[in-house]
Amino acid sequence: MILNRTDALYAANVFVDYFSTFGRIDDYLRKVKLERISKFPVSFPGMGPEDDMFNTFDMHPNDMEFVVSEVTTEIFVNYLEIVTSHAVEVSVPGKSIKWVIYEKNSKQIVGFIRLGSPTINSKPRNMFLGHPLNTLDKATMKRFNDSTIMGFIIVPTQPFGFNYLGGKLLAAICCSHLTKDTLDKKYGGPFCMFETTSLYGSTKSSSQYDGMKPFLRYKGNTVSDFAPLINDDNYRRLNDWFKDRNGGEMLVAADASSRKLKTQTKMVSIIKKSLKDTEPEEYLKFIQTFKDAKSLTEKKRAYMSDFGFENVKEYMNLETDTLIKKENYDRYSFDGVVEWWKNKASKRYESLKADGRIRTELETWNKNADIDIIR
Repeated sequence: MILNRTDALYAANVFVDYFSTFGRIDDYLRKVKLERISKFPVSFPGMGPEDDMFNTFDMHPNDMEFVVSEVTTEIFVNYLEIVTSHAVEVSVPGKSIKWVIYEKNSKQIVGFIRLGSPTINSKPRNMFLGHPLNTLDKATMKRFNDSTIMGFIIVPTQPFGFNYLGGKLLAAICCSHLTKDTLDKKYGGPFCMFETTSLYGSTKSSSQYDGMKPFLRYKGNTVSDFAPLINDDNYRRLNDWFKDRNGGEMLVAADASSRKLKTQTKMVSIIKKSLKDTEPEEYLKFIQTFKDAKSLTEKKRAYMSDFGFENVKEYMNLETDTLIKKENYDRYSFDGVVEWWKNKASKRYESLKADGRIRTELETWNKNADIDIIR
């Protein structure tokens, strides 16, 4: 597909005008989030999703108990949208488990977890295994798909996260046998490898996942070579515009995975081809726009858990069909990881309390647009 000069310049300028407004990744996230929140329904006082968030900040971590509840996509998104800084994707292909974590005594929400099928290519995983996945080998891919899960959303409510190291609690739950057993029951398994990445890499040198040995270990940084997606309104408008010029056909099939990313990639490719020979100056301007936009995304810090098995590398490389438990395997039980968290959270909470720094104001996007995205 090649666009005429007028169409190519129009489509290129949609991207140029959009990405030229951002200096850092948090600028981009804030704009996308505020656009989405502006369409969020207004709730009556005392009846909004924020009223279910944890706010019992005089409770000591040692007095807390937790319940993990699997919920529908609608419930999950309605809660998460007002808490997380990232845009929430509703339709996600592959494996999917959506959990809301409650503090049992207060019956209030402390965080959200979404588990899903991992990305195929990961530099830190490749380094751990000793090589990239052989995607053409059926046995290799079956072992990978049957054994690996990724944490895409691990988000505490705030200020529970700040006061009590809530992000570490959620991450520890992801590494627990509760997670492994749930996955094994739903998808077969046996699962032995959990992966996740930090929200930020070069912008922030640490993560909520640091200091979580033996449950979760840093494995290196991912490779970042893509631009963020344009916002929802621009995407829908441009997608329909391309469809009209493509004989009524979408650029990417409706049931394709990562459809929005693939569609934007196809748009960019078409614009490049259409400008390269006819408008060299505009072509270079467009190329530079995407070079700058890629700086908004980052190499993220990657972390892995083995659920308490000692030979995950050998198992994933098909060198054995038997997983061997570590001596500390039982520490990965749900009660075990919560106990580990209580020890860390108690020190954090008591220190903040002694300094008079306990936060008590709920941070939700539908009530406060000045949330500090990079904490």
